[in-house]
Amino acid sequence: MRYKKVILIISLTVLLRVKSNAQETVYPAPPQSSPVYLTNATIHVGNGQVVNNGTIAFADGKIIAVGNEITVPVTGTKIINCSGQHVYPGLIAASGNLGLAEVSSIKSTNDYAEIGQLSPAVRSLVAYNVDSKVINTLRSNGILLAHIVPQGRLIAGTSSVVQLDAWNNKDAVYKKDNAIHFYIPGLRMEAAEDGDEAGGGNMQRVMGAIRQARSFLAEARAYLKESNHAAINLNYEAVKGLFNHQQKLIVHCNGVKEMLMAIDLGKEQEIDIVIAGGTDSWMIADLIKQHNIPVILNAPHRLPVMQDDDIDQPYKTAWQLHRAGVLFCIGQEGSYQLRNIMFNAGTTAAYGLTKEEALAAITLNTAKILGIDSVTGTLEAGKDANVLVCAGDILDMRTSIILRAYIQGREIDLDDKHKQLNERYKRYYNLK
Repeated sequence: MRYKKVILIISLTVLLRVKSNAQETVYPAPPQSSPVYLTNATIHVGNGQVVNNGTIAFADGKIIAVGNEITVPVTGTKIINCSGQHVYPGLIAASGNLGLAEVSSIKSTNDYAEIGQLSPAVRSLVAYNVDSKVINTLRSNGILLAHIVPQGRLIAGTSSVVQLDAWNNKDAVYKKDNAIHFYIPGLRMEAAEDGDEAGGGNMQRVMGAIRQARSFLAEARAYLKESNHAAINLNYEAVKGLFNHQQKLIVHCNGVKEMLMAIDLGKEQEIDIVIAGGTDSWMIADLIKQHNIPVILNAPHRLPVMQDDDIDQPYKTAWQLHRAGVLFCIGQEGSYQLRNIMFNAGTTAAYGLTKEEALAAITLNTAKILGIDSVTGTLEAGKDANVLVCAGDILDMRTSIILRAYIQGREIDLDDKHKQLNERYKRYYNLK
């Protein structure tokens, strides 16, 4: 028995040692200690402006100067020559379950949805895992901020914006509880699954969901007007920000009918609406613009929805919204797929948008929709120093190589699990 215990202890020790060696050792960076000057770079400000052979300077986590005529101190600063390189604002993932889902086939690593129809009090930030191995693969592609979104059946919960270099979810917070998420059942897809071509039965379910949401919001408004409560209702308390416009209601839907319902709901309840998904938003772009509703677009790398749609419709939807004056950004579902948002934006640049307009769709526009544009989204004096140095065009996968990245002035480690596995097998097979 004693011999078996010794063997067990040795086995556990070896297992833990192997497991620890198999994980990357990437730690959050310390605060910025001295001013940094990135010189001789092509600077993409994020608002459409490009500064050639320019300099960007930041200190204490804030950008202090951007332009051509900037005096660079000789001492007390870190000067980096970026000749031939491009400088961009840190990219922002507009939606996804990063840090909420790790391995889809292992239930214990997924914590992105709660049971029940109405769960606005559920906060995605509480479940956010800063030790997710997916996070570092996003950072090394230039994504420095992410919108952590809960999923569910109707009103799913509250999302937050986090920065991707933190010890814990408290340190990660960039904007806390910024939006409530409402999922409208899809008319077209669910009707097809049910074999109901007309969608009549499904229409009743959708209308029932809308009535349930309206009833909940009306009850919450009445509850919040009361000065004293016999009992605290956490779900009603959670949506207080909708009525004083501190939060937005992000409505997840894709079809025209569902989007029209979302617009009506926003008008009726006098709350700020954002459409997430918006596959058919190009059909009612003028109406969306008329009501000043932003759109978080699905990734364009997909087939069109209807057989008679143009084959390239998903690619040119962004340009059609831009032409109509709609504020939009480009999102991406899931967590692993988020690392490709810059290439999704690059695709829209081949279908109508300019390169700088496509860049804004994953920087400034996203910041505006998420309510963080006063502190990030562009490379302007006074904003947080969320900065990328890229070998070439960040929207082109052939040259999108991130050389340096800074979050609030802190230079972060760009190592990740994928890079380490690549090095591991290069060494094993004696490859250079």
